[in-house]
This record gives sequence, C-alpha cells and structure tokens, in this order.
Amino acid sequence: ALYVVNVERNGKIIYTWKGNQRNTHIGLYDLQTKQNEHLYMFEKDLHIISCSINNERTLLAVSFCQYTEEERASQLLQSVSKYLTLLIEIHPIDNVRVLKAVDSCVRVQFLYPVEGRNASRESRLLLVSEDKYIEQFDIHVVAEEEHKVVIQKSGQLPRAKVVDDLVWAQWDMMEQRLFYIVPKESKSTLRCVQFYPDENFNSILESHLDIAVNDTQLKLVNFGYDYCQDQDVASKSLNLQVFTSKAGGLCVCCSLASDIPHEIMYSIYFLHKGYNKTFTVSLERTESHQLKEVAFMNLDYYVAAYLPGQFLHLLNIQHPDLLCYSLFLTGEDARIDTLQNCSIRSPWVSTVLDCEAGSLYDMSISDSALLQFLQKSKRDCERLAALHCALLYFQHTEDLEMQIIQWISENLSTCHSFDPIQEFIIASLYCRMCPETQNLDKLLPYTSLHDWIGVVPGVICTTDIISLPVLEFQNSKGFWEKLNSNLESVKYAEPHLHYHSNVLRREWRNLSEEHLLGLLFCSFGDFCLFTTQREERRTTAYLRNIFENAKKYVLVSIIFTQARLVPLFEEEDYQQQLLMGLMVAQLKDHLMRHLQYVGKKKIDQIVLDYVANLLNLVHRIMKEVWRRYQLHSCVFCFDERGSAGEFAVFHIMSRILEAANGMCMPLPPGFHTLHLGLGVRCLPLHTLLHYIDNGVLQLTETCVRKLLKDLDDTEQNEKLKFSIVMRLPEALGQKVRPYWNHPINANLIARKYVKLLLEKLGNRQCSRPIPERLSVPVEFLPLNYLTNMLAEIENQDVHPYEKQDHVNARFVEETALKHTMTLLGLKYS
Repeated sequence: ALYVVNVERNGKIIYTWKGNQRNTHIGLYDLQTKQNEHLYMFEKDLHIISCSINNERTLLAVSFCQYTEEERASQLLQSVSKYLTLLIEIHPIDNVRVLKAVDSCVRVQFLYPVEGRNASRESRLLLVSEDKYIEQFDIHVVAEEEHKVVIQKSGQLPRAKVVDDLVWAQWDMMEQRLFYIVPKESKSTLRCVQFYPDENFNSILESHLDIAVNDTQLKLVNFGYDYCQDQDVASKSLNLQVFTSKAGGLCVCCSLASDIPHEIMYSIYFLHKGYNKTFTVSLERTESHQLKEVAFMNLDYYVAAYLPGQFLHLLNIQHPDLLCYSLFLTGEDARIDTLQNCSIRSPWVSTVLDCEAGSLYDMSISDSALLQFLQKSKRDCERLAALHCALLYFQHTEDLEMQIIQWISENLSTCHSFDPIQEFIIASLYCRMCPETQNLDKLLPYTSLHDWIGVVPGVICTTDIISLPVLEFQNSKGFWEKLNSNLESVKYAEPHLHYHSNVLRREWRNLSEEHLLGLLFCSFGDFCLFTTQREERRTTAYLRNIFENAKKYVLVSIIFTQARLVPLFEEEDYQQQLLMGLMVAQLKDHLMRHLQYVGKKKIDQIVLDYVANLLNLVHRIMKEVWRRYQLHSCVFCFDERGSAGEFAVFHIMSRILEAANGMCMPLPPGFHTLHLGLGVRCLPLHTLLHYIDNGVLQLTETCVRKLLKDLDDTEQNEKLKFSIVMRLPEALGQKVRPYWNHPINANLIARKYVKLLLEKLGNRQCSRPIPERLSVPVEFLPLNYLTNMLAEIENQDVHPYEKQDHVNARFVEETALKHTMTLLGLKYS
C-alpha cells in the first residue's frame, strides 16, 4: 500500500511503499507532469515518520523509527536510539549523514524559495523535535564531475534555533510560514514566523487566544503525515488549525469538548475581524462510537467544518458577521463520498488530504450542486447563504446569472426576510467592482441586510470580542499587507466604512418635500425649478450641477437600451437623472474620504463603472425575464389587453421598482415608461389609477403621449384618458395635452390656463381701461369680463403656455362657449 508522507510547496507528493523483500521505498509524484520518480530505498522494513526533498531535488531528509517498543524490549537494544533523522545526497545517491539520533520523534521540512528563482547552492532544512523546539539547518552543496552534487562541509552543519517551548505548530508550505502556540499563564499565544527567500526569518504576528492547550505533548499540523502517530497525539491534544485567505483573512479553528452527549462544539477565531464565534450543533441520534472530532478544511472564501455523516458547515471568512451568509448542510447535502473519516488535513487552499487513506483531493464548491440546493431550499437562511455564495464565490458567467435571475423571478413572494432582487444587485456590484481597486471591498456594500435576527435550525452561535493580533513587519506585501488593512478597518469601526444609501435617501426625500422635483423644461432642453425659501442652499445652480454630473452616466446607460429585446426607450427621465446625480455625488464623497491615494480621476472611473454596472444589472434582469416569457416589443401597443406573461413581467418590474426604492437606486431610462405601458395593458382602470396615485406607476411623457394619440375616443378610452390627464403634473401636462384633440381636454387646458394667469396676477390691479371685447359675437357679461382680464394679463408679458401659441384668452373664450353649448344641447357654429 502507498502512504503519503508529505506534500511540498511545488505540489510534489512524497510517498512510501513496501517492496517484495520488505524493503522501504520513497517515491515522488509530480502533480503537473503526472510522473512518478523513485528517490531512495532502505533495505529493511522501516516506519517512515517524516520526509522532505529540497527544491533542486538533490537532497532528501528522512526521519524514521528504527524499531518498535516491543522490538526494543525483546532485543535489549537499550543503547540504540529509537528515532533516526538522515540527510541523503540523491543526485546521485551517495553520502548519508545523520542529523539526529534520539528517542524523541523528529519531523523534517525543507524551505522552498520563491517560484521562478534559479537553482540555489544552499538549502535550508527545518527540524521539528517532539521535545518542543524547532531549529534550522543551513546546507551548502557543490557540484562535482558528471553533475554530481554533494554536501560541501564534512563537519557539523550550521544551525539556528527558530523557536522553543512550543506546544502546537503548523506549517504553511505555500507561503513558507510557521504558526505556533506557546503557553502563557492561563491563555495561549499564537505567533507566526515568516521565512524569506534571502535566508532570513522573523516573528511577524502575535495574538492572545483563550484556548486551553495540552502542554504535555507537541501537536504538529502539515509537518508530514504519519497517520498512526498523528492519531495517538490527536487523542491527547487539541484539534486546532490556522487558515488564511487571499483577501487577508486569518482564522483559528478548533474543536471544543462538550459535556452533553450528541453535541458538538467548535470555535472559529476570526482574528482579522476581532471576534470569535462558538458553534454548538445538536446531532441526530447516533452511536457514541461514531462521534469523532470535527475536521476543518480551507476553501479560501470559506472555512469548512465537517463531521462525516452529520453536517458540513461552510463558514464565510470574508463576511462572517451575519450567520445567514454561512451555509449549514445536513443529511445528503452534507455528504462527501470520498471523505468518510475525520483524519483530514488541508495542506493548502482547496486541497484535502485523507491521511488514513493516503489520498489527496482538490476540493471546491460545485456551482451546479449549489444552484440545485438554492432551488430546493425552503428556509431564508439557506437561500441567503446559497445566493451569497453563488454571487460572490463564483466567477460571474452569463449562464450562472441567467439561472439565478430565473430563481429570483420564481421566488419573489417566498423570501420573507430579504429582497432577492436587492441582494442580487448589491452582491453582483460588489463582486464586479472590488477586484479593481485595493480596499474597495471595505467601502462598498456587499449585502442589503443590516442585521439578521433569524436562526439556523440545530445550530447555536455565540460571539465574543477578542483582542486584535499585533503585527510587526516592514514593507511587506501580499497577505500581511491585506491582513493589516483588515485590522485597520476593524479599528476604525468597519461597518461604518461601507457606503450606505441613508444619506442619499435623506437628501432625496428633502428634495421631494420641497417640491424641487417639479421641473419645467424649456425648448432648449434647459430647466427651471420651483424652489422654496425653506432652505436656500438648494438653489437652481446646485441642482444644475447635479444634472450636469449625471449626464455622462446617463450616456453610459444608453448602450443597454440598444438591445431591442426589451423595448426600453432612449428618453430623458429627469427625476431618475436627479437621483443618479445625487448618488454619484454621495458615492464620490464617500470614496474620496477613504481612497484619496488613488486620485480623483480613478475615483471618477470607479463611480462611473459602478453606475454603469448597476444599470446593466437591472437591464440584465429585465432581458432574462423578457426572454423567459417570450415577449416582444409590440407589447407597448394599447390596442389589446395584456397576456398572462405580460402580467408576470409587470409584477416583476413592480418588484424591481420596489427594490430600487428601498435602496434609493436609479433605474435605466425608459423603465417607468415600459412599466406604465404594461400597467395600462394588464390592469383594470381602478387598479391602474390606484397604482398611479400610490407612486407604483409613474406617468411619463412618452407613454402618455402614445396613449393619447393611439387610443380612439370610445367611452372607455375617454374615461382612461381623462383619468390620466387629470393626474398629470403641470409641466408634463403642458407638453402632452395638445396630443388629445377632444373637448374634455380643451376644457381642462382652458381651466389650467385661467388658473395660472390668475395666480400670476395675484393682488395686482388692472392699470389700464378694459379693452374692447374680443371678436366673438356673444353678449355674456361675465365671460366678457373674464376674457378682457386675461387679455390684459397677456399684454403684461405673462404667458404660462409659451410653447402653445394657440392657448390664449380667445382660446379660453371659445372653449367656454363650446362647453356651455354642449351642456345646453345646442349646436355651436
């Protein structure tokens, strides 16, 4: 049988097996080339404890047990050391040097230089003793004839003490880091030594943990894999592992003893966040002999706590604050067929070694299995965790987004504690934007939730604040720089660093309350504003600047309307432009406070990309929904009622609008027009008007103009048109009412015109004699007096309907006469 004894940094696996003559062989397997290489053979049956090969494959370090205790007793070999550690020249096989001959177990591990570095004439070897110390050997080699490589010095090899008095140690082969724990009074202290390519090493981290560690026997993690001995040590020491992530996460995972039968406890110390979470899981009924310790695995974005046959808990490292973003699986969902025992190690990220079986596996979360779980989940906590994982863990593909949008459209009414549309948009924006700029992940929101009051069935979680680790490094890049950035964010109250729409919502509400959204648009595309005196700082110039800032962002959104599958119109929605301009201003200010070092130009580009991606995501949802229900652009016609598919799309668009309002988020140009068009086709009149009155549907120029022009004047259509026209804002009404050539509309226009003229007149008195009556030959003194007054006001250059020259005092008089004749049943000529 083959047994894996070590995995090196370059992915090469060292293994042993017994030959036909009970010889002990050592081999090397290359994961890249899929090739095996025979390294060395002992002509006797040995128990290999530890083995490591240097980067140049010229030296092999081996630690083994020479005999068992029974053999030692029977042969009376009292003077012979039990454990032997050798350094062997294997290029070619030649000299063998004894490094240690002791009665305590020893592990060996060569240090590896950075990838791509040329072959070195010096190798460094770590020797880890069961006597609780670690030392480093410096080994110099020279090349002789015929490419022979031998150790240069014949005497003792130079050595240096790295650490002593430790009770636990873990080797990080990929980053060449040594984590270890030393007992300190009632607590334990976690430290880390970083080894550098220039042959130096230094202690870089210290963190105090409230963990009781058995100091009678040393526990080693990832210093080779001797299953028999590891099992013996594990039964007497703490099951503890340290995991790091690319984003600067640092976690300490450990199993805890529980006095209650059928209950498992484990803690995760999120050192980069400053708190510890302890989980208590109540197991289903099981035999006591089946209960084993939890195995921990590193999936980079997640840490997995796994108990075969019971549960699989995927704990979110980057966002561990809310329990609903960690996925707790039980039953068949938690089953990993190839891992049915707890003798599991995680040599590096997304890799699992089954020490008992001697098998190494790549491990990752299956996107197809995750989507299946999302579709069948019934609890909000499971849906949130699966949705968050799908959006932030996987690289976004068109197919993945399509399946998520399909699930959202089918489950809008079944998610009670969160809005899936909001979660999709915010998490997708976070995933797309954060890789662009360092520390942007700490400034942009990743969820629509502020807290989570739900529970995960079968799991009890308690959270404790812990002290932050202390880092000591200079000019270090990569992981340590990111960890330090995470710790600085915690010190400055991290939740407050994330952009939130509260300020934007308050500004938007103030503008609405002050009636600053009543915009009158002039023929040149400019605008004026009805301002109030309550807050003078919100002047026309202030809002003009907001609109100017929003223009280039609006241009970006036009590219999304060019895909004509969804009939979004390239129209100017000034209310959405104002909201977009406010959002741009708020987001820029937020980023400038925390990302000043990237410069204003870069921040402008970040904000531009954020808004563009936001509008793109809304359009993406609509496109998938449009395709699913097989709609066409002709749905914007009003000559027939809407289909069931159109009603479904209308409902989804209403939920998109609700989600956007909840986040104070702008929508693509043309959204409200299409939404209103579908509403006219799908809703009965009283429901349509109710939606309009409550702000669910917004009257837009494009839709109202089309409705007034395209519908004939049947009794039912007249009722619809009249109800719409009566609800138009004044500025919009002036622009669209001329498209309805009907006495009712003329009467409305005349009434509005008279009202506006009289409001303009105010308390002013007529300063000139009343002019002669207009040319209409009617002797009706009240009407004559009114028309004469209106004409006088017009002569004072007060004309509210400048774009409609035909609307004047005479128009009012003629309309009044027509209306009166109609009421009397007389014919007007």
